[in-house]
Amino acid sequence: MTLSRPQLDGQARSLTRFDVNDHVATLTLNDPARRNALGDVMKAEMLDALRQVHDDRSIRALVLTGAGGSFCAGGDLRRMATAALDAPAWRERLQDLHQLTTALITLDRPVIAAVDGAAFGAGFSLALAADIVLASPRAQMCMSFLRVGLVPDCGAFYTLPRVVGVQRAKELMLSAREISAEEAQRLGIVMEIQPVEALLARAQALAASFGGASATAVGLIKRALQSAGPDLSALLDLEASAQAVAGSTTSHRDAVARFNAKQPALFQWPADPQASA
Repeated sequence: MTLSRPQLDGQARSLTRFDVNDHVATLTLNDPARRNALGDVMKAEMLDALRQVHDDRSIRALVLTGAGGSFCAGGDLRRMATAALDAPAWRERLQDLHQLTTALITLDRPVIAAVDGAAFGAGFSLALAADIVLASPRAQMCMSFLRVGLVPDCGAFYTLPRVVGVQRAKELMLSAREISAEEAQRLGIVMEIQPVEALLARAQALAASFGGASATAVGLIKRALQSAGPDLSALLDLEASAQAVAGSTTSHRDAVARFNAKQPALFQWPADPQASA
């Protein structure tokens, strides 16, 4: 069975693809020109797709991937540069994002991320929201938020420490450094590294294996594992408050302006010894 693309506010989907075959849903971020940056339209389309998965009990697993050689380059920094958000607006923006975050993390079906190319910022967070992460050899992951004066969002305060531990999560968040697929596998973020041409097929094959599993048991396992440790809703509220403060600073606005002007970030890890010479 293949489902046709649903409508969103009367318009055909343009920034995602959503297909269902043999009880496996595949949600593809499809804005390659911007490396699948997570803008408002894409977020709305993703949330719409996740609601369909939630409501359709014949779907037994979800694959999340990106088109055009990138998974997701993070938030839409060009829009951030023009939005001029104050603290209340930042909280509202994060609360909208948290609908997507919560729907993805708490989905009672297995979620498998197939990461090729960049998974930066919120894109890295989206991958972490999956239950299983597969990557191609050219995958690059980065908690890049500090580069633009922000704190991690899209649930990373909840997901990343649960995968790599608190100390390593601090290092990845505070350094904003890039990690390869191989390092991500060593840290336990990536389960398997697959060739680019085999990545999606492998993710879909793993997803298809859940067709014979007890849907009830799968949902109960996920719920039990989510209950062990910090509370998701409390951390998302903390994330929204922290991002409201960080997003209202001149440091953030200046960093975004430098990024859009293709100038080097003022924050570098490790520090450039020539900069202080």
